[in-house]
Amino acid sequence: MGKENREVKSSVLVDLMYEDESAEENERSFYNALHEEQLPNNIEIKKLRVENVVYMNFKNDFSFKTGDQVLVLGEHQSTLNNNMPLRELMYIGRVLEQLIPIKDRYKKGQVHFPTPEFYTLYNGKDFMEKEKILKLSDAFETKSNDPMLELKVRVININPEAGHELLDRCPIIREYSEFIEIIRKYQKKKDVEPYKHAIEECIEKGILADYLKRKGSEVVNMLTAEYDYETDIEVQRGEAYDEG
Repeated sequence: MGKENREVKSSVLVDLMYEDESAEENERSFYNALHEEQLPNNIEIKKLRVENVVYMNFKNDFSFKTGDQVLVLGEHQSTLNNNMPLRELMYIGRVLEQLIPIKDRYKKGQVHFPTPEFYTLYNGKDFMEKEKILKLSDAFETKSNDPMLELKVRVININPEAGHELLDRCPIIREYSEFIEIIRKYQKKKDVEPYKHAIEECIEKGILADYLKRKGSEVVNMLTAEYDYETDIEVQRGEAYDEG
């Protein structure tokens, strides 16, 4: 019992983008879907992970860099958090600590590092437009037209009905989105085993079929962990609302 609770679990999307054997291919597809200039096949993708950035032993972030060019920091959310720019500011600082040796930080010459990009993939049930930008400066006590510090997070709604172009350009994100829609269909029916039946239907339809065939039972565990995480978030928000 104790061991299971101490294990850090990932969301299904983070597993696809970071942990699974297909992760590098999926990261490359994700990068190419977001950029006009495609990533050359000879450019190495390096996965990054900041330790101890967890909540309830649950990971919902994925980060990687493409050679020495771009640093992609992504997070998956089913409940939109307007504090993402603040969290990403703290996160990028810890990532750069990994990438830049201490001695290099004190050199006279300028130290170069990959260009960071920040994304949140939203697939919650509450309405959100197709895409929005969250800015760190929106949280500043004193507003300025030209803040000395800024960080922007691009929030993309990956629900099928939102119709974001990312779903057409990135098959793995589209299939994940379809998978979640099928799960919700069974949940609405009050199915006693929605995850199991959704997995079976997706395999039959060719949606994440290879992945679900390989990791079906693990996926059920990940989905259960996601549900526990989301439930806890909702409970805390409800308590905060009640407290005024």
